[in-house]
Amino acid sequence: MTSRALILGCAGKSLSADEAAFFRDARPWGFILFKRNIGTPQEVRALTDALRDCVGSDRTPILIDQEGGRVQRMGPPHWPAYPAGGRYGRLEGRAAAIAHLGARLMAHDLAEVGINVDCAPVLDVPAPGSHDIIGDRAYGTHPASVAEIGRAIAEGLMAGGVLPVMKHIPGHGRAACDSHHGLPVVDATRDDLATQDFGPFRALADLPMAMSAHVVFTAIDPERPATQSATVIRDVIRGAIGFDGLLMTDDLSMHALTGTFRERTERAFAAGVDVGLHCNGAMHEMQDVATAAPLLDGRAAARAAAALARLDPAGDPLDVPEARARFAAALAAA
Repeated sequence: MTSRALILGCAGKSLSADEAAFFRDARPWGFILFKRNIGTPQEVRALTDALRDCVGSDRTPILIDQEGGRVQRMGPPHWPAYPAGGRYGRLEGRAAAIAHLGARLMAHDLAEVGINVDCAPVLDVPAPGSHDIIGDRAYGTHPASVAEIGRAIAEGLMAGGVLPVMKHIPGHGRAACDSHHGLPVVDATRDDLATQDFGPFRALADLPMAMSAHVVFTAIDPERPATQSATVIRDVIRGAIGFDGLLMTDDLSMHALTGTFRERTERAFAAGVDVGLHCNGAMHEMQDVATAAPLLDGRAAARAAAALARLDPAGDPLDVPEARARFAAALAAA
């Protein structure tokens, strides 16, 4: 049966009967977990198994934001604390190798509990005066170094059987407010955006998945955030950046977007996204989003299939205790 072009969250550490029934009927393409969903490793594994059982596929994408630092849904006491992305950017000469190892270890943690997609790397390039919603999540302030570390993280994740999602395309680094709470408006010129903001995404345009930015770029489309802008998606994301992978929205429940949840969803798909993302697990919101989201077919279905085709659940061999010791030593030495 065809999936719906949606990724949805759930409310707690296990599914309610109502959630299970809704997911069986809505058939989202994937799911996303947050800290509210994370208990013991055994509980997380039981939840990912239950989610997949709802839609009848053991390859269903289950996502998480596991960047390290302040954006790490799985952490102590059951999993290690990983450094924020900015820490890698300060490791001169060894940044890519250490970032790759950290991402490979993260992938091991995720794969063990049934999570096969990580919403990383963060390819946003902060600008002076921007909001700290990106802040130390960024790998640096130069597009080339952000791209180099981002590539290492993406490859480390894939080596461990986890797909990366680059974010927030075409760039959130200049935003002067947090898109969870308001709509950022960026007035930079098209040339400045192309030189600074778009560069890391262009360098990693071959990655399988990307998450859109709820940001208005006045030089490109002064009326609509990138998530809901056909101009940004066609001319920048698919055009200037050259990304032809699966494009998912950032969370449709964020306050950067306005209108009903049906309207938010319809605008995003009309603009050209492939898959909608709704994160908070609120049933009435998910029901509205599901009524507006299309079935996953056509070019979007082909992109989704191509992304999953790059998923190797076995991953590369890894001596986990040795790798953890080596990673800790490399960070300590720096």
